[in-house]
Amino acid sequence: MSNSHAQPVLRTADLSEGLRTVERLLGIADLGDLEVDFDVRISSTRSLSAVLAVLPDAEWWAEGGKGGSSERRNDPSAFLPVWLRRWAGAPEMVETFLRAVGDSPATVRWDFNAWPEAPEVGLGAGGARGAFVTLCVHARDLYLEEPAADHTVFVHVKQIEAERAPWLAAQVGLRVIGGLVMAPY
Repeated sequence: MSNSHAQPVLRTADLSEGLRTVERLLGIADLGDLEVDFDVRISSTRSLSAVLAVLPDAEWWAEGGKGGSSERRNDPSAFLPVWLRRWAGAPEMVETFLRAVGDSPATVRWDFNAWPEAPEVGLGAGGARGAFVTLCVHARDLYLEEPAADHTVFVHVKQIEAERAPWLAAQVGLRVIGGLVMAPY
């Protein structure tokens, strides 16, 4: 398996606008096997408690090699800042998760079967390894390394099908606003 590549298509201070853009993109996708992955970098006990209330089975690990993790059954509040991840969640969890993260940098990634055919750029349906949409909140990048006051929507494609990203953006009235980057997973 290889990582997908992603390109930003929207940056906004309005989280609702970001979610509406995600919905429009999902509206053209084959949503078979739809699931959602959650990542967040948490620095406060308040956000930690709120996120764990939403994702009690999330994996977590301490930042900076401090050694604490869910695998070791440590108390995450003793190791802040921590990273939390929950794979294969239900789409219905998204808004509750976003309220819980507060101003912590986080990503929500929708994972589904395929993008539609893009005959204008010579592409058939795009398969599962490149069929994602990610909403980055309070971050400009997929790795949560660039904190921001705004939010960014990315479309994911296979690297060899890079021309699909601008095509997808155009299908929902947008354009790509940055370069193609390798996604973390």
